[in-house]
Amino acid sequence: MESVTGVGVLDKAMAVLRTVGDAPCTLSELQAGTGLPRATAHRLATALESHGMLRRDARGRFELGHALVPLGRTAAARFALVDLALPVLDELRDRTGESVQLFVREGGQRRCVLSLESTHGLRWIVPQGALLPLEVGSAGRVLSGESSAHGWVESVGEREPGVASVSAPVVGAGGETIAAVSVSGPIERLSRHPGERFGEAVVAAAGSIEPE
Repeated sequence: MESVTGVGVLDKAMAVLRTVGDAPCTLSELQAGTGLPRATAHRLATALESHGMLRRDARGRFELGHALVPLGRTAAARFALVDLALPVLDELRDRTGESVQLFVREGGQRRCVLSLESTHGLRWIVPQGALLPLEVGSAGRVLSGESSAHGWVESVGEREPGVASVSAPVVGAGGETIAAVSVSGPIERLSRHPGERFGEAVVAAAGSIEPE
């Protein structure tokens, strides 16, 4: 299991939560999903259960706990950017026909805080909540401060083979980049020049998100 923080027990506990977040898990499924030894997976899961972060469902599987509900509501209320961006990204998804995302910087990485999927059968999916690198992908480069005369940054097969994207910055009241709006999808549809296809639409969407 990859270490994110260098604090081993915290990284392992987060791996348990994220695995259960994907789907309810038996202990064997939790062990397989995290790559942790069975005893470690069980110890962490039962400790998280004691704190209300996990619970058992009717079949005895580990499921996300009720203590996460108020925390999630509080986090959402304190992060109004997602609410502001949702109608804008919904319109962008309908206009382009492709998957759209909103990313924010989180330390040396980027977090997908909003993800709307394309209706195409063949589409690129970024899970909401996913933590991705800054150094690759158009959104990561935007959040790292890269810019262009067009206002957008594009990438082709940079993070994942066969995937293209174009991103633009959401600018805060102080002129700083606080988020990145991205359109992504298969190269077959976005082409090897996604900025030419959707750059203008992405810049307009990012510019219409006006955080206080």
